[in-house]
Amino acid sequence: MTKALFQPFSLPNLTLPNRIVMAPMTRSCSPGGVPGDDVADYYRRRAEGGVGLIITEGTGIDRPGSTNDSAVPRFHGEEALAGWAEVVTAVHAAGGKIAPQLWHVGSAINRAQPDETHAESPSGLFKPGRPWGHAMSDADIADTIAAYASAAAAAVRLGFDAVELHGAHGYLIDQFQWHGTNQRSDGWGGDTLPERCRFTTEVVRAVKAETGDEVPLILRLSQWKQQDYAARLAATPDEMAAWLQPFVEAGVDILHCSQRRFWESEFPEIDGENGLNFAGWARKLTGCPTITVGSVSLSGEFIAGFGGESSSATDIAALEARLDAGEFDLVAVGRSLITNPDWPAKVRAGALDRLKGFERSALATLV
Repeated sequence: MTKALFQPFSLPNLTLPNRIVMAPMTRSCSPGGVPGDDVADYYRRRAEGGVGLIITEGTGIDRPGSTNDSAVPRFHGEEALAGWAEVVTAVHAAGGKIAPQLWHVGSAINRAQPDETHAESPSGLFKPGRPWGHAMSDADIADTIAAYASAAAAAVRLGFDAVELHGAHGYLIDQFQWHGTNQRSDGWGGDTLPERCRFTTEVVRAVKAETGDEVPLILRLSQWKQQDYAARLAATPDEMAAWLQPFVEAGVDILHCSQRRFWESEFPEIDGENGLNFAGWARKLTGCPTITVGSVSLSGEFIAGFGGESSSATDIAALEARLDAGEFDLVAVGRSLITNPDWPAKVRAGALDRLKGFERSALATLV
């Protein structure tokens, strides 16, 4: 039942030995925003363990307020980029491929380090009715788009194999898309989802101008937000098509579709409780390759897991069946790869009973 996971995957500009992706997970282990040897070793071990494509933790672009944690790695500045060059070298030496996730947290609040001095977002809102930071000016927006492009250019120079934009989970790109946090009345806002997606599309275009056709561009998206788990940008397939298709036309090569639980049907009213998930519908509507993610091989969903709830390892037969049926193209594994750097190797060997579950204590160190 693991045959589908270990089939090669190819685009004109990317070839992977299998369908397994390491999901981006914030580790906050880069003091001063600079990734060190321990970060390089952390990603190298996942490459050695058989991951087809590693997507790094979110990395801050060159913009005040792009991160809200001083130990989150930056993707700008000579020292930080030198650190990422060592990561790329380590992963490639182990036979792996890697993409940085480019990130701006917007007005997301880190309660461990609360500071709204540089927090910026479409309307100065963390969520409806909760101000935090300031609303971005046209100049702020232009500088931010340029910062994404600059980070993408650096990724190409450093030899990364792909680039991902974090457009999910209630961070800056997603805050522009969500009516709850985008209350603007100018050309960066609007009553409709396509209008509010102008910022996302412009970021995609600017980044694609730097990556060209040689380095694929991945866009991570979600319906849910950290501010509201029940939030939905697209309530129907037609609305989803209107949301996603412009990104593909602007240059996105892979849509990374984040759910809290990958097995949940996106539109159960249409195809039932066991219907297509978010990645399945995105692929069906756009024709673009998709990555599914959300509690893969674990019993509990990941928000609760990072909050302290333990999860045990589970069977992956249902995941395999969906992948084999062509519902999505790639599978992102998150917490299971924190506790099992060799998750692909164990799965391929049929040693599911040797997979460790996940406990929050695993986040204390890079293993």
